Amino acid sequence: MEFLISFFSSYGYWAVLLVLIACGFGVPIPEDITLVSGGVISGLGYTNVHWMLVVSMLGVLIGDSTMYWLGHIYGEKIRHFPLIRNIITEERYKMVQERFEKQGNRLLFLARFLPGLRAVVYLVSGITRRVSFTRFVLVDFCAAIISVPVWVYLGDYGAQQLDWLKEQVEHGQHAIFTVLGLVAIYFAFKWFKGRKKKSPPLM
Repeated sequence: MEFLISFFSSYGYWAVLLVLIACGFGVPIPEDITLVSGGVISGLGYTNVHWMLVVSMLGVLIGDSTMYWLGHIYGEKIRHFPLIRNIITEERYKMVQERFEKQGNRLLFLARFLPGLRAVVYLVSGITRRVSFTRFVLVDFCAAIISVPVWVYLGDYGAQQLDWLKEQVEHGQHAIFTVLGLVAIYFAFKWFKGRKKKSPPLM
């Protein structure tokens, strides 16, 4: 976080925008830490926090949309590109493709909170072409408007108390994973219940 704060303090909005776009490409930089760091430099007086929120939303949506269009334009071939190949393993691709066929918009929405699978989901949504770009942006925006303001304003509020801020980020991450775990259990229960109904009765 300290490195990002220093980097953003020197280069401002453009640095935040570019790093968030890189996050959308699957670069291993935590998006939540990036957003919080953008909020911190606003709290320190380098930028305006409300404009930082706008820039952050743009960075998130542009990064996600780029992955969608790469999948949409290149199709299956994109999986063999040098940089993409490291992000989308065969196992991840098959798993996301299978879930995408069943869950569609729900998976797109949840992907915003799944750092390890986010880029893969967005790429697959473009490859399959089952989701229009308009719907993709709308679902992605609805998910981003929940998480992005929380992280940016948290960074702004805790700019002078970095130790406290790090604790809150950890708590927030744990809360997100807990909610996602509960959602996963719910869908697993529904899937199991559905299979049980379809299975023939024992003689």
